[in-house]
Amino acid sequence: MTAIAQQVADFVAASAPFDTLDVDSLTDLLTSAELLYVTKENLKTLVGQSRRIYLIQSGQFSVSTEQDAPRYVSEGDYFGFQRVLDGRDYPMSVTVESPGLVYSFDEAPFKALLRFDSINTFFNGLRHDALQNQAITESKSMWLYKPLCDLTEKAPIGTDVNTPIQQAAQLMTDNRVSSLLITEAGQLVGIVTDRDLRSRVVAAGVALTNPVSSVMTSSPANVASNLTLFDAMALMTEKNIHHLPILDKDSHEPVGMVTASDIVRHQRGSVLFIIGELSKASNLYELTRLAWQLPHYFSAHAKHAGDYDIAGKVLSQATDIMTRKLIGFFQQEHGKAGMMFSWLVYGSQAREDQTMGSDQDNALLLAKLPSQAQADYFAAMADYVCKGLAKCGIKLCSGNIMASNPELRLTLEQAVEQARKWVNAPTKDAIMHFNIFLDARCAAGDVGLFKTLQRQRMPLLKQSLFLAALSRHANEVSVPLSMFQKFTYEKGGKLKDTIDLKVRAVALINNIARIYALAGGISVPGTLARLSLLPENSELSTKDAANLRDIWIFLNRLRWRHQLQHNVADNSVSVSSLSSIEKHQLKASFQAIERAQKAIIINFSGGMA
Repeated sequence: MTAIAQQVADFVAASAPFDTLDVDSLTDLLTSAELLYVTKENLKTLVGQSRRIYLIQSGQFSVSTEQDAPRYVSEGDYFGFQRVLDGRDYPMSVTVESPGLVYSFDEAPFKALLRFDSINTFFNGLRHDALQNQAITESKSMWLYKPLCDLTEKAPIGTDVNTPIQQAAQLMTDNRVSSLLITEAGQLVGIVTDRDLRSRVVAAGVALTNPVSSVMTSSPANVASNLTLFDAMALMTEKNIHHLPILDKDSHEPVGMVTASDIVRHQRGSVLFIIGELSKASNLYELTRLAWQLPHYFSAHAKHAGDYDIAGKVLSQATDIMTRKLIGFFQQEHGKAGMMFSWLVYGSQAREDQTMGSDQDNALLLAKLPSQAQADYFAAMADYVCKGLAKCGIKLCSGNIMASNPELRLTLEQAVEQARKWVNAPTKDAIMHFNIFLDARCAAGDVGLFKTLQRQRMPLLKQSLFLAALSRHANEVSVPLSMFQKFTYEKGGKLKDTIDLKVRAVALINNIARIYALAGGISVPGTLARLSLLPENSELSTKDAANLRDIWIFLNRLRWRHQLQHNVADNSVSVSSLSSIEKHQLKASFQAIERAQKAIIINFSGGMA
């Protein structure tokens, strides 16, 4: 083999998706390969005269066809494949911006390779600007993101509070269920299980003619139908229960039931072990000891791509439990609060996409203006919880977005008025300061108080001028690609080819999903949930929303893998550490994010960036 032929073979064999081919299939493709040095002078004689596929090793080019808008390409990019896939000889225009080496392949051996799923999926994905990531749909952990409404195929078995115990037991037997939902006027008021019948009826000698309400568990834990199976698993583990009613998110009527056996059928491994252990902690020492095992837990159990998909939710649920435990420890010593309150979490904890480098972002929402004694109580509680979380490894927020900051202990009325001021005067500084508070969730305390805040803020946050300001702010950070679609890297890092995937990619998708969610009146904070719940008349199409979802998952896999493999808390991933297919995926991801950024400017800001 000549030196040039060997150079072609080595480069193509390392280029996605051809790096997935066996030796014989790759050899068939290489027999037709040519290595071209393309300049402005020889362009017309070398490129575009017939249906061929081109792979760039070096140089920068602009390519356009009658089917597609002009696009800039550089090393690692393909062009010409569209005409082969379409089977048509429509004109293709190529402009040399910087001369370089280009590999050229005949149509016939390339089309023969389309019988391989990896090759077919890759190039059709390029054709339709879709992320090349089959692994996402195949992930063994994606079931955790399944909405609970998908599990409620049949109506739950229930009965009225006045039903006699014997009749309730017969109903359970007839339907072969181990629990029974007890309702009053259509609303859930209790639950009865097989264990209740043994211990509270048979063992206690209770008359079977008594109403079932006399032996039920009143006000049982429950979960909304729009939440995920993982949410149900976490709650059941924390509460140590085996039956969890599912309620309609709007009517609050029972629509289903999750049982321990449902979890066993889905769960693999011991993904919730750490949450269960945290829930048992009885003092601050035990809590901190267990919390510091979290990094080791993730290192030991997160080995595959699908494991990273749930890591953020596991860590966020663990932080929620730590928060509730710390509030409980404080109240054991100082007594209950003198009024209703909500402990709010913001940012990554609210979205449930924490990583090992995430810090605290939280606040206290109070039902009314506190007395001095109540204010002192909440100040002490906030200080105790925030410092306790820091001892557990959730570092203090450098921007002081914490409940220990008195400016973040607001009444409901003050919080709504604050939102009104920011919305009415959406300056650059106001948007920058307020943005983090748009991803919010109640992690402890009175959920109803938080829902009232969300309900009162919603009309304000949907105002067009505010959405326009958010859209302009979301475009102030660009994806790390040059005009010719080459990666641009962070300056001053230890490695020369690193990209901060949080700042330059993941946060941009979070911004985009947040804006569409606010416009659509969606109050959930999670990025994936927001993208899946967008109404059909949303400016973001179902296809584009699904593509952004896949990209978000892919990017989070990369940064979780980086943190766990290198035992670091940053998000600066080295491009040279990625496989060939991952580099293509990353570039396609950045291109899709950039298109989505431009779209929100058009949709919400009249095209004015």
